[in-house]
Parts: sequence; structure tokens; C-alpha cells
Amino acid sequence: VLAALGPKMLKLAGTRAVGAHPYLVTPQHTAEAREILGQGPLLAPEVKVVLSENAERARAIGRQVLDMYLKLPNYTNNWLRLGFTEEDFRAGGSDRLVDANVVWGSPETIRGRIAEYHEAGADHVAVQLLDGNPDSLPR
Repeated sequence: VLAALGPKMLKLAGTRAVGAHPYLVTPQHTAEAREILGQGPLLAPEVKVVLSENAERARAIGRQVLDMYLKLPNYTNNWLRLGFTEEDFRAGGSDRLVDANVVWGSPETIRGRIAEYHEAGADHVAVQLLDGNPDSLPR
């Protein structure tokens, strides 16, 4: 399985690996990845989840995690391909950017949001729980 984000890497994952593991992506990206990969290869996107119904808290945790990715051109270019704008990258990320990339809410809401990835073509969804603890953040 190849870590693949952009179209070229997804094509490579579909022809030279058993599939793709896109990281920090939306259901829209998952649908586009499935189209590029075709039906055979594994598609296992990662999704960040905050177990909170408090929008302010969930978005603060999301922004804490997204901060480093907002400095990486491969991620910002991917978000631009998906229709986000440079404005969405300011001040730690717009609510729209955070909400699209970090799943939060009630258990039912979270379940429904994860289901969107499956409906978009994911075979498996790798859930990464975020708790707001800086020591547990991905590096």
C-alpha cells in the first residue's frame, strides 16, 4: 500500500502497489481517488476524529493538528485541487477546511461522516483519534 495524495501518486498506487493510503483527505478526495484507482486496488484513507460535540473545542483541536500541514505544499496543493482557497489556509484554517478534514460531533454524526468515506469508495477508513494533548499529536 502506497501513501498517495495527488493524482500521479494515486495512479502509481493503482499500478505498482495493492492500493493507496491517502492521509488527511475529504470524502471528495476519496471519490476522486477511487476513480483514479479503479475498483480493484485497496483504498484506505485516514480521517481525523475528535470525540466532541462542542464546535469550538473540536475545531481548536483540529487547528492544532492541521497547523503543520498548512505549511506543506503537497497538502495545500491537494486542498486547492479540491476547491479550497488560500483564504481557507489563514489563521490556522477556516472552519470550512477544519470541518472537511476533521470529523467531530455526536457519535451518530461521526459514524455518518465516516460512512461518507465508504460511500465515496473507501474499502477501509483509518481513524485517528485526536484528544488535544500535544504529546499525542502526529509528528
